[in-house]
Amino acid sequence: MTNEINISGPVLRLAGRAGFPPVLGDHRVLHPGRWRPLRALGWMFVLIFVVAVAFGVWSDVVGSLFPSDDVGQFAVRAVGALLVLGVYAVAVRLGENRAASEIAPRPALKGVAIGLVTGVLLMAVVMAILAGTGLYDVTFLGATPAWHAAGLAIQAGVFEELLIRAVLFRLVWRAFGPWVALAVSALAFGAGHLANPEASVVATLCIAVEAGIMLAAFYALTGRIWVSVGVHIAWNFTQGYLFGAAVSGSTFENPIARSVASPDAPEWLTGGAFGPEASLPALLVCTIVGVAALVMAWKQGRFRAEPKPVLPTT
Repeated sequence: MTNEINISGPVLRLAGRAGFPPVLGDHRVLHPGRWRPLRALGWMFVLIFVVAVAFGVWSDVVGSLFPSDDVGQFAVRAVGALLVLGVYAVAVRLGENRAASEIAPRPALKGVAIGLVTGVLLMAVVMAILAGTGLYDVTFLGATPAWHAAGLAIQAGVFEELLIRAVLFRLVWRAFGPWVALAVSALAFGAGHLANPEASVVATLCIAVEAGIMLAAFYALTGRIWVSVGVHIAWNFTQGYLFGAAVSGSTFENPIARSVASPDAPEWLTGGAFGPEASLPALLVCTIVGVAALVMAWKQGRFRAEPKPVLPTT
């Protein structure tokens, strides 16, 4: 675990220097005054509905017009990710009278790049532990096109981080403070995986603790979703395509390797059919990184003081 701290330390410092306190929203529906916590929660459900409908219409209606091959479906998922970001930005402009700084495009490339590196390192460390201790057997299969895996990873990374971190975490924070928001968003993120194939209570709790805390901590540290998006994309892509392991109970098509858990090892140790993210090594590694990010965010004053309000636009 010391090696993991050494790996993540420079990345966390880089992310922290590039960040600012999260903007929670202070105008229109979120203006100070009576019932603001209830207004924040109501607005949260409105945003979730609007983004989910936009995503569903694009995927089910417009997406069917694209070619059904891997490249065409990658385009559907990538453009869909941009669409939901745009819908969210417009909704925040109308409802909160501000630019959605949490998805500001200028810092996106740097933030996603930091997240991608972090996500690859995290999963590589987890798989090194699992394979090195004989808990997983990893077999290299050979190079294959990555369009399918990349499309799925981008879709999940953008859509889930937008809903869970930019909407749920931010607006519960607006209503009840950061620590309640951290707990609620982590539990919601874990519960969202209950319907996945091979899901269990243990797997759900692992997702809530290791990923729910870590990804929210990156958002709190940077004030934007981009590092969390990058980590989420790289985590899924590395796990499902580079190592060919199950990702939340599902497998990616045509991975370049195949990783299988030892049938003799207990599922709480390997993650079983749900995948390495439900394993004890993943829980320990990601929780350490998540707590380190939380501590850094605390030291930089992300939680101790109310973020400065953004002046309303004219």
